[in-house]
Formats: sequence, structure tokens, C-alpha cells
Amino acid sequence: MKTRSRIKSILKNNNGLKSLGYLKRNKKKAIFVFVLLVFYAFCLPNKLFTKPTSTVITSKNNELLGALIATDGQWRFPYSNTVPEKFKSCLIQFEDAYFYKHFGFNPVSIFKALKQNLQAGNVKRGGSTITQQVIRLSRNSQKRTYLEKFIELVLATRLELRAPKEKILTYWSSNAPFGGNVVGLEAASWRYFNRKSEDLSWAESATLAVLPNAPNLIYPGKNQQKLLVKRNRLLKKLLSNKVIDSLTFNLAVLEELPQKPYSLPQIAPHLLQKINNLNAGEFIKTSINKKLQKQVNKVVDNHYNVLKYNEIYNISVLVLDVKNRKVLTYVGNSKTTRKNQKDVDVIDKPRSTGSILKPFLYAAMLDSGDLLPNTLVADVPTNFGSYQPENFDKKYAGAVSAKIALSKSLNVPTVRMLQNFGIEKFYNYLQKLQLKDINKSAHYYGLTIALGGAESNLWDLCKSYASLASTVNHYTQNSSRYFTNEFCEPTFYADKKIDFGKKTAEKVIFDAASIYLTFESLKEVNRPNANQNWEFFDAAKQIAWKTGTSFGFRDAWAIGTTKDYVVGVWVGNADGEGRPGLVGVQTAAPILFDVFDKLPNSDWFEKPFDEMTEIEICSKSGYRATTICEEKKLEFVQNAGLKTAPCPYHVLVNLDTSEKYQVNTSCESFDNIKQKPWFVLPPLMEYYYKDQNPFYKPLPKFRVDCLGKVQNAMKFIYSTKKSTIYLPKDFDGKKNELILKVAHSNKDAILFWYVDNTFIKTTKEIHSIAIKPSLGRHIISVTDNFGNEVFKEIEVKI
Repeated sequence: MKTRSRIKSILKNNNGLKSLGYLKRNKKKAIFVFVLLVFYAFCLPNKLFTKPTSTVITSKNNELLGALIATDGQWRFPYSNTVPEKFKSCLIQFEDAYFYKHFGFNPVSIFKALKQNLQAGNVKRGGSTITQQVIRLSRNSQKRTYLEKFIELVLATRLELRAPKEKILTYWSSNAPFGGNVVGLEAASWRYFNRKSEDLSWAESATLAVLPNAPNLIYPGKNQQKLLVKRNRLLKKLLSNKVIDSLTFNLAVLEELPQKPYSLPQIAPHLLQKINNLNAGEFIKTSINKKLQKQVNKVVDNHYNVLKYNEIYNISVLVLDVKNRKVLTYVGNSKTTRKNQKDVDVIDKPRSTGSILKPFLYAAMLDSGDLLPNTLVADVPTNFGSYQPENFDKKYAGAVSAKIALSKSLNVPTVRMLQNFGIEKFYNYLQKLQLKDINKSAHYYGLTIALGGAESNLWDLCKSYASLASTVNHYTQNSSRYFTNEFCEPTFYADKKIDFGKKTAEKVIFDAASIYLTFESLKEVNRPNANQNWEFFDAAKQIAWKTGTSFGFRDAWAIGTTKDYVVGVWVGNADGEGRPGLVGVQTAAPILFDVFDKLPNSDWFEKPFDEMTEIEICSKSGYRATTICEEKKLEFVQNAGLKTAPCPYHVLVNLDTSEKYQVNTSCESFDNIKQKPWFVLPPLMEYYYKDQNPFYKPLPKFRVDCLGKVQNAMKFIYSTKKSTIYLPKDFDGKKNELILKVAHSNKDAILFWYVDNTFIKTTKEIHSIAIKPSLGRHIISVTDNFGNEVFKEIEVKI
């Protein structure tokens, strides 16, 4: 055995030596063969097709939402990795029946084609396999010559070595011409049959399979009879080869041919443009719910058709899923005209916020322990230097709870709350929300930041509302824990999963209780065109929502949230033109609720008990109750609310036995003095408050026989600070009068008015005068009959 093995080894070595010797004797041939092999190995480009493709977006269920034509003017969808079975069968039966058996070319077909072409004297038949056709498509369909055919043959065999058969089919189906400017199976399927290729019937698949054979001569709308004959011939072949049965064949031949191309759907055109800027030429699966998107499009169309008669042309709507922070609906603009900037995507454009930031102030003050939900705040005429905010209806309530101030969107209480809270503190909260358009200093915005002095965009605002809702959800669902990345960016990519970060016991921006209490307030906002008691009907959806209207009626906002969804609406003109009636509650809010009507009902947020404490609240003032508060109630408030001040509006007063007069020991015996708690507001607040609260009782006056200084208070209603006043002229060119008002806590007080120390008038009960001061500076002073005095400095201009 050892001897035999040794002999084989010697022979093998001898053969190797002979081969080596042969190569040495034939160096040129060896080099030529080596170069030929290297050329063959690298003759095929790494990337066969480099032409631009269309940007295509689909819904989360892979339904086509829209596409943009490729930069070379062709409808060429991004390359697909699969080919539908029906079309694959039709293609192979029509183009290359031996596709799975050959290695790139079919010698029999080539021989038949060569014979027929020689007999005819010109090219009558190609004999190309699907693989060769792929090569020809990649070479931009070079002129058909025998040299070109040889090149195609060589490259086809190389492609067969590199790519599996199924991959070669995808190359063909993605790049074959289908007539006009339609390239590729998927584009042809949508253009000719208005559906995706995997949903095509046998007749439709057969129609598309025969089109690339002569795409310039036969396609839908041209040479219909020839196209019909070719399609039916292919269907007959499918029947003969038992690919389809006779029933399928009989039904297929009855189907009509498409007459003209369909327009591709444009269900979310502004999202398509946005994605095109980010992922040009790609096939993107979005998170859009197609059914909901179409419903919201219809809602926007309906409202646009009404609003345009008031020259309001632009509407945008964004719907987010709170749980996964996915975009469900994206309406960047209404279907207006090019003149009215229909192509502008308003969702990410900065616009004046109006009152839409007020909930963030309310939540911030709750979170920091500066406020309880029902704490009374002043609603009286107020000046901050030259800045004088006004409520939308130009009326004042004297005092309202913070909750009502938010739900009614009252401007004056909001600005007073902001001043007390601190602009810098509020600004820091907004910065944590990452509202990218609020990019100047707190000093730049000042107190107007809460009323529209800042700009933001619908995307950032909806993102923030969704983050607030998700904070409460996660807290109650995860054993009173927060997530570190709660305030994150939403996404419109279906396959992107939001990372909410790690669980933590520490709040990220606002605590869950402050957010929950803010939503409770926003839930009580009366809906447009609804019964004032809508909240008592079980069928009504519970939504925390807020509107906003910018200065000059340029922007109308409405944003609402439930446990599951956030809907944001902006209405206005993209060029910034204001219009009468362009008010959030009138134009944006109806759209908001029409959209919510398309969404499933949601349960209300669960109360975050671990972030809340039950305490006694003064029923009248909303502050923490003191021992002298008459009416108290138990309420769950945020834990930080324990730091708030006790009720300042309840005092103990000494009354006589009839409780009609205040007394003291100078006029009444100690045994006859009755001490009673009394709810008392400052005079300016009281002046407006008592008109709307008939059960409010001012302090009784002192009995006339009592000694000691009677406590009275009065205050200018207009202002207590230096004011610059512009006196307009009437139609006769005369200056109008200046009206001054003072509120006094004692209805029986007599007031004496002076201008620059000159007595003007005496008033009783109604303390109001009209004067015509000269231009320049003046001192207005008022003294009551008890010796109290108030004054103000004014500067009159015209």
C-alpha cells in the first residue's frame, strides 16, 4: 500500500511539473487567458442601474400615499426585492420559458433568431433571455448589432454567476419600460390599474408582461387591438401550460384593457415633499393611517370651502399617537391655489402662538408650588408700564380661579400670573420643551410670551402636548415612574421605534399631577356650537383642548389631547394676512372636533395619586384653608401645592348682634360683640367681582357711634402707575374726554377729585369723572371723606 501511494505521489508531481512547464513554454497564451479571466470577472459593474428613482411613500399598511416623479422625468419606483407570482409566471411564459434552465443565454433561441434574421436580411427576432434583456436595459438599450449581442451574452453569463434567478427577475421588473414615461412594474401597476402589483389579476398581469416587448408602439390608450391580441395570446399559453385553469382563462379574456394612465394618489403631498427632502428617491413606509388621512383631508376640504369666502385659505392638521409618538395624519396645507401658497407645508413653520402656551404656564406654576388649581387670581384692568393686556371680550370678572382663567383663556389673569411667577422661570420651562422657534432671550419676549409674543410651530406644540399626555400615562402604568426621554421627537417612519429612555423616580419637566390637573382644567373648555352643559353627557368625548388667536387675527390654533391621541390644527393665511373672524374657537376648534370624531374614543387619564395629596381647600378662594375659612372642601392637589400660601381673603371682623355693622369696644360691650369670618377682596377686585357674584357681601360699615379710624380702601381702576394717554379726536377735530374711575370699598364714601391740586368734582357711589386735560404731565389725586388718598401721574399726548 505504501509503495502504491508513493508511485501516485510521484505521478502527481510529474503532472504538476508538466503543467508548470507548459505555462513556461506558453507564457503569452497563459497571460492572455489570465487577463481574459480577470476581465470576465470584473466586466460587470457593481451597480447595474444608476438612474434616479421616484420618492414613494406608503401608509403603515403598505398602501400607496403618493410619489414624486424621478428627476429625469420618469415614473421609476425604487427597486423592489420581490416579483408577484402572477406577473412572474406571465413574464417567464412570454419572454423566456427556459429562464430557470439556462445560464444566461439560450443557444436554441439564438440559433432560431439568427436563421430568421439572415433570411429576412434584417433583425426580425432577438432571441434574448430575460437575463440578456436585463443587461440591455442596464446599458441603456444600445443599438441592436451582433457585436452588442455578443457583449450582452458575455455580461449575461457573468450576471448569472453573480445573482440568483429571483434577483435577475427583480432587475427586469424594476427597470423594464412600460410605455410613455413609465418604468418598472410597480409604477406601471399604479399608472395603468391604480393598484399595487401584487393585487393585479391574471389579465392585468398578462397585459403588463407583454408591454415591454414594444413599449413605444403598444401601451394603454394606443394600438388597443394589438395589445389585446398579445395579452390574450399569452393567456392562452398560460392555459395550455396549465398555469391557469379554463375558468380563470375565460374570465381573464373578458377583462377590458386600461384606456389611459391614472394619476398617482396624492393623499399626503406635504409629507411626501418633506420625506423627499430627507430620503429622495427612496421607498418609505410611513406611520400614516391611510383611512384616517383621507377622512381628515375631507374634513379640511369641507372647512376650506367655507373659510375661503372670508379669504382664509390655509389649514394644517397633525394627528399623533400618544403611545408610540407616531404621526397618524399629516395635512400640511389645504387644497388651495398656488397663488395662496398651497405648496407651503405650514406644520413646521413658525407662527405667532396666541394663547396656546397658556397651559404650559399653568402647569409650570402648579409644578413649582406657586398655585393651586382653584386659587383666585385678579382679573382687573392692569398696566405693566406701557403694556396693558386685555381679555378678548374686554370685560373683567374681578377675580377668577386659575382653572377658569385657563379654561376661558383670560389674558389679564394670565399675564398677572406670569409676572408673579417670573418670566425667566417660565422661559426655562419652555426651553426644556425644546420649542425650537422660541430662540431669543426671556427679556426679548417679556410678559407677551404668554399671549402670542413668541412664535412656535404645529409640530413642536403637538409634540409637547403628546409628551405631557404620555408622562401621565407612563406614570400611572409603571408604578409611579417617569421616563428620561419622555419629551422626544415624534416620527412619521413606520419602522422607527421611539426610545423613551430609562425609568426614573424623578420628573423630567412637569410632575404627573401638575399635568393631570392642567388637563382637568382644559377638559372643561366649552366646545364651539355646543350646549354649555356638554360635559354632563356620557356620550361626549373627554378632551383636554386649548385654542389660540394671534394679534391681528393672523393665526388661529386649536390643540387637543386624549389619553391616546393629540390633534393639532392651525388656520390662517400663509402670507400672514389677518382676517376678521380668524379666531381659534371659531375656525380651528370646529376642525379639531371634526377630526376627533374620526378617532376612537379614549378613556380619561388615570389620576396620579402618588404625586397628589388630599388637603382642605377654602371653597371661596381656592387657597389652602385656614381656621377662619367659612366653607372648606377636600381636594387632591399636587404635592408641590403644600408650599402655597394659606387663604389671604378671609378675615375676622367684629359685628354687633344684628351683624349689620362693624363695632369695637368703644361703642359696644365685649359681651355684645360677635366675631365672624368674612370673605373680603381688595377694592379693585371687589369692584368687578360683586357685579358677577350677587352673593358676595362687602364688609359692613362701622356703626356711627364707634371711635377709631375706619378702614377704607380705594384704587384707580384704570391704573395706579404712570400712564401715557393718547386722546383721539372726534369727527369735528375736537379732542375726546379722558374717563377716570376709582373703586372704593365703602359704598357710602364721598370722593374729592383734583387735577394738579385744583379741585374738579365730588362723586358718591359711582366714582367716575370725565376731564379734558391739556397736553403734558398731570397729577390726578382723589381724597375720600375719611382722609384716604390715592394719586396717579399721567402724560397726555395726541
